Amino acid sequence: MGYNVLFHIVGTVLAILVAILINEICSQRIKKLYRSLLLLPYLISWVIVSYLVYAYFSADTGLVNNSILKPLGLEPIVWYQEPKYWPFLLLFFNVWKGIGYSMIVYLSSIVGISSDYFEAARIDGASKWKQIRYITLPLLKPTIITLSILAVGGIFRSDFGLFYQVPRNSGILYPVTRTLDVYVYQALLQNADYGMSSAASVYQSVVGFVMILLTNAVIRKYEADSALF
Repeated sequence: MGYNVLFHIVGTVLAILVAILINEICSQRIKKLYRSLLLLPYLISWVIVSYLVYAYFSADTGLVNNSILKPLGLEPIVWYQEPKYWPFLLLFFNVWKGIGYSMIVYLSSIVGISSDYFEAARIDGASKWKQIRYITLPLLKPTIITLSILAVGGIFRSDFGLFYQVPRNSGILYPVTRTLDVYVYQALLQNADYGMSSAASVYQSVVGFVMILLTNAVIRKYEADSALF
């Protein structure tokens, strides 16, 4: 749950920031190039990402140890045996892979904002920052709320590929990578306990559904126009 909250907050802030920056690019070709480059990681399988991560963070042949730490005179790090680094690495990989999709959603909302608002603001002498603060961000609020409600529904789920494939199922990293989904998968392989696996899935679905109802009720009370139902 803590990971998902952090992923959503950091991912949302960065996706909105990137969407605003890309929207300010005048050249359509460069804008399309950046959109494609940012979206590309989202289309890559976590299995492939895990091999890319290993190429960078392998203790013996990894790019980070051999090309960055050693030339700086620093001791190599056995990354797959150091749990303290992995919360930050998992956050980075999650944002890197998912920011492209979120950026496209927010960019679509920004493009849909009428240019009349910005023209009126420029006539009144509003700076670019004030246009973003008082026009772009308030008009993005319905999209932010909708995506947040959907994220709450999966608050007790985890991206299995991120927490299992990327750390390469390293046992010493279990304290920071063993989420409910990973635990159920491992128990299923070892004990063939299909009942527990089914119960965990039902638990995640029911709790997610209840969380969506509660979150939507709170939003409907304070921001009725942005509620899902």
